[in-house]
Amino acid sequence: MASKTPKHVVIIPDGNRRWARNKGLTSTAGHVRAGSYGNLSSLFKEAKKLGVRYLSLWGFSTENWNSGKKEVDIIMRLILKGLNEFDENADENRVRFVHVGRKDRLLDKLVERIESLEEKTKGFEGLTCVLCLDYGGRDEIVRAVNKVLEKGERVDEESFAELLDTKGIPDPDLIIRAGGEKRFSGFMPYQSIYSELYFTDVYFPDFEAVELRKAVGDFGKRERRFGN
Repeated sequence: MASKTPKHVVIIPDGNRRWARNKGLTSTAGHVRAGSYGNLSSLFKEAKKLGVRYLSLWGFSTENWNSGKKEVDIIMRLILKGLNEFDENADENRVRFVHVGRKDRLLDKLVERIESLEEKTKGFEGLTCVLCLDYGGRDEIVRAVNKVLEKGERVDEESFAELLDTKGIPDPDLIIRAGGEKRFSGFMPYQSIYSELYFTDVYFPDFEAVELRKAVGDFGKRERRFGN
């Protein structure tokens, strides 16, 4: 029987704007609350406590560029601020950092911080935080296919997976979507064929450690057969 603790948990954060609107605040307030290091670090601590080894967060999708320059700029500043705080607390928290997604469209200073964090934390063991930034599942697959065409070689499932952004990261065991929506929105379509799904109406700004605990507890009650 498979382990009752998911090795790799994905969180698709959603509901920032609706959370803010319900409180009479600007959408920026929702993004600030959701992306605050204090909020995220509590999830890291809970994931460690539960025995999760990889925690992936979808910070910005390839489609999010269409949100408008003002909002995109705000989100990017918040992400950079969060990464700076991650860096300041890295030695204490010992959480490995990995980026998944495109780097060619990100600000140079953001790419520099990402690469610096990946290098600084590469030896940390226990929990790996996977930040999916400028990530889209179709975009990832198209880029991988183009690598295959450049190589001019045949591939199988295993060798194709090595060409994806998630190389070296196990497929998700549990995908959590906050905010009440019940869809993937293109997240890791190749990697998620046997992922367990968990949907919650809780908006991500209110998705705290207890909510992660509930989701992992629900996962533990399921029987996974992997097609058998």
